[in-house]
Amino acid sequence: MTRRKTALALLGAGLLAPSMALAFQAFNRFEVYPVSKGVIEVVNRNGSAPKDFWCGAGDYAIRVLRTSATQRIYLVRPVGPAVTVKGRKGVHYALQPPPGVNTTPGYSVSVKVVGDNMTASMAQNYCYDRLEEDFWLRP
Repeated sequence: MTRRKTALALLGAGLLAPSMALAFQAFNRFEVYPVSKGVIEVVNRNGSAPKDFWCGAGDYAIRVLRTSATQRIYLVRPVGPAVTVKGRKGVHYALQPPPGVNTTPGYSVSVKVVGDNMTASMAQNYCYDRLEEDFWLRP
């Protein structure tokens, strides 16, 4: 009987592993998932701020997609219920501007206005804002 339980547990873990492997963990430990062609979702953690979401998008763009530092990242869906992780909030980003919206760069960091954008390097630099705070908390 114990062999059967062990086999079922291993099978269950094997089925879950591919879905868990789809997440990229940004420098600030936010999870980033591809949701459709050219669109990613950055999923929140407790105590998240707009800069944290942008950090995840910038880190993913540079380290995974290998974009240039000057590539612009566009907010295509504002903060709301995540589509990849139940019960959490997410923000969608893309490397192409959403059609029909104002993409003039602004001066504030927001996750509420579709069309907001910044360069990948600027977004990734937000990863280092809380470096001193998070350093001692890292496992």
